[in-house]
Amino acid sequence: MTVLYTFLILSGFWILLSGNFDAFHLILGALSCGLVSFLSHDLLFQKRDEKGRLATAWRFVLYLPWLFWQIFLANLHVASLALHPRASDHLDPRIIRFKSKLKKDIARVTLANSITLTPGTITVHVLEDGEFVVHAITPKAAGDLSGEFQGEMEKRIAWIFKEEGR
Repeated sequence: MTVLYTFLILSGFWILLSGNFDAFHLILGALSCGLVSFLSHDLLFQKRDEKGRLATAWRFVLYLPWLFWQIFLANLHVASLALHPRASDHLDPRIIRFKSKLKKDIARVTLANSITLTPGTITVHVLEDGEFVVHAITPKAAGDLSGEFQGEMEKRIAWIFKEEGR
């Protein structure tokens, strides 16, 4: 059943982002979503009851508006850098490390992807002990990751996956 749920979620995203509704693209999309669902359904839905799966999916949907807002704000920051006449004065790329309290693999993957989706930052590596290595384009982006923003993102992801102790 988890394969079907994963397939439906992936298919929905594929159709939403693709914009191609001819038979060729729909068949390729269905095949791709089917293969990915078969190989990775256990990442999204771990062994839980049906009610728990739906609750997790709902909490994730509630997380998305906040994430989209953070992406929008980061886009404004990066756009201001790109349009600034002396942008090179403001760019100061750096690698930062921080330890996450998240324990579940899917929660760590969600945090890593959320960081990477936010312009100006890229998750380079997630170590086994929960340490994240992230590239940040400016000190502001790096400060967001090591400060309150990272804590807020981590707290919200812990809520999605019901991580204990958060």
